[in-house]
Amino acid sequence: MKTKVGRPGRSLGFTLIELLVVMAIIATLGAIAAPRYFNSLEKSREVALRANLKVMREAIDQFYQDTGKWPLALEDLVKNRYLREMPLDPVTREAGTWVAVRPATGTEPGVRDVRSGAQGVPRDGTRYEDW
Repeated sequence: MKTKVGRPGRSLGFTLIELLVVMAIIATLGAIAAPRYFNSLEKSREVALRANLKVMREAIDQFYQDTGKWPLALEDLVKNRYLREMPLDPVTREAGTWVAVRPATGTEPGVRDVRSGAQGVPRDGTRYEDW
């Protein structure tokens, strides 16, 4: 059986300098990785928002093609099974923040388009509510 033998009076551990160097390396790697992580989260929310808007707009168009009129509310898309459920707005993380866009004045009532109710500016510099 082998045993480690150190110098007399010295323990077999790490010195304070060694621990500080390792902690500095870990902090540097964390400082590099954290911004990339948060940017990827923001990018994924924006991609999901665009996809949800596309699906909802296609459902509105399909409703119009099938019935000849616009849905009176976004919930009609779920009631008539054009959507299984109202998707979440990934930016606000709620399903009730969608903004229904009505047809132009003087036309029939209903929902012609949908927009996000999220406030703020995405990475491309536009506003979420303009998507």
